[in-house]
Amino acid sequence: MKTLTACGLMAAAPLLAAETPTPDRWEWTLESGWLKQVGNNTDADYEIIPTQLTLRSPVVWTWWQDEAGAQLIVRSRFSALYETIIKGPEDYQLGFNAAPSIEYWLPSGQTSLFFSIGGGAGWINSSGGTDGQGQDLTFNWFSQLGLRQQLRDNVSILGGVYFIHHSNTGMTDPNPGIDALGFTLGVGWCF
Repeated sequence: MKTLTACGLMAAAPLLAAETPTPDRWEWTLESGWLKQVGNNTDADYEIIPTQLTLRSPVVWTWWQDEAGAQLIVRSRFSALYETIIKGPEDYQLGFNAAPSIEYWLPSGQTSLFFSIGGGAGWINSSGGTDGQGQDLTFNWFSQLGLRQQLRDNVSILGGVYFIHHSNTGMTDPNPGIDALGFTLGVGWCF
């Protein structure tokens, strides 16, 4: 067993020995996960599989940097959303959102903590039921806190806690909404 573990670590070493990447490049990430209804905006018990394709910009603003190489930066992020509603009156939601991505990069340049909060709009196949969203046009706001680890100069993995709120901003009465909290996991490609 020890030999197998040692061989596995040696085989993984090239993946973990990435060149020092920089956040000053464009990055695509593809993430998916699981969300559960929280709060009391609706009596429906939603469960959602969120999938998002996100484009992050190079560094927009360096907030802070130290001599060792740690830095706190801001990048822009734009996401296309596809959410499969596995439990609830609707079946899917398509949308987009945008936000700043605030990232703390460790001195190695291979690991970062990130936080985003932003919003957007979308289209849900609304049901006519009393617990459903009531109309197809939705607006969203979200927050995400996560960790990114570079595996190679242009490949990373990431995961985090994700919250999203869907609403029609009072265009129907009653005004139901979806508040969902869960996690996402993903892979990123820098270019």
